[in-house]
Amino acid sequence: MAASSLAAGDATGWFERLYAQSRAGNAEVPWDVPEPSAHLRALDLPAGEGRRALVVGCGPGRDAEHLAALGYRTTAFDISATAIDLARERHPGTPVDYVVADLLDPPAAWRHAFDLVLESNNVQALPREIRAAAIGAVGAFVAPGGTLIVLAAATTRLDSDGSGPPWPLTRTEIDAFATDGLRLLSVSQVAAPATTLPTRWQALFTR
Repeated sequence: MAASSLAAGDATGWFERLYAQSRAGNAEVPWDVPEPSAHLRALDLPAGEGRRALVVGCGPGRDAEHLAALGYRTTAFDISATAIDLARERHPGTPVDYVVADLLDPPAAWRHAFDLVLESNNVQALPREIRAAAIGAVGAFVAPGGTLIVLAAATTRLDSDGSGPPWPLTRTEIDAFATDGLRLLSVSQVAAPATTLPTRWQALFTR
């Protein structure tokens, strides 16, 4: 599904097709799991106390609901309308504002607007020819004094066999988030939930 979309020059259209087919019972979304990211929970974030948070590529909303439960006024977006419908259906009465939006063409009002931004596993699903633009778009959401969390599969070299998505991020790509006034606070490689998966980057940035 992803391969045909990418071959047609559509780097993100396959997300909607995957969610729609999953909803019809014809496919599975690999990252649609019931619990919030273990790596996000391990960060032990402080109470949000009404600060604004944004979840990039939120899918059915597990991480967004986690941040809302911590007291963040949370906005979460996905390019897939079906994913957003699923998030709203699974979390009736949620305080999270679920929005259909494109990372590469986000609402102008979101620029430098969020105290906490979570980017988990989205950039790694994009081909490298648009990855720099995606990284810049993620960073632009962070408000002065705000924090960006980046969680992604890790690699030490660019993929040479053309496999993917996902395409794990190199350290150079992680460092690329430190632009437009953002600076790196910490970065580490942590074990993946399954031993068959690559280690993962866990990086924090601030503006």
